[in-house]
Amino acid sequence: MSKYYVNKAINGQFYFNLTGKNGEIILTSETYVTRQGCNDGITSVRTHSPYDSNYKKHTATNGQFYFTLVSNNNKIIGTSEMYSFSSSRENGIASVKENGPKAEVVDRAPVY
Repeated sequence: MSKYYVNKAINGQFYFNLTGKNGEIILTSETYVTRQGCNDGITSVRTHSPYDSNYKKHTATNGQFYFTLVSNNNKIIGTSEMYSFSSSRENGIASVKENGPKAEVVDRAPVY
């Protein structure tokens, strides 16, 4: 089952990983100062992930492929892992489209 995992970074900020049904990470967010900001980022993925126009395809300097999910104002919401093949990147995009709108949220960030 796909999930959003909310985590806390060493610097105290929050981020999330979206995993596919196989448990592999398919999208990682930026870091957010607050837990609410992180939750808003998840809401943004839910809103923007179904639409082709919100995916930007990239090739890294080492030749690997990846994508970013952007909002309607072109702000990056999340970044994929690196893929060896462009077809694997396409599969990653398809997985975010399928899982992004409905994945459950699991909060693993400690509360102090």
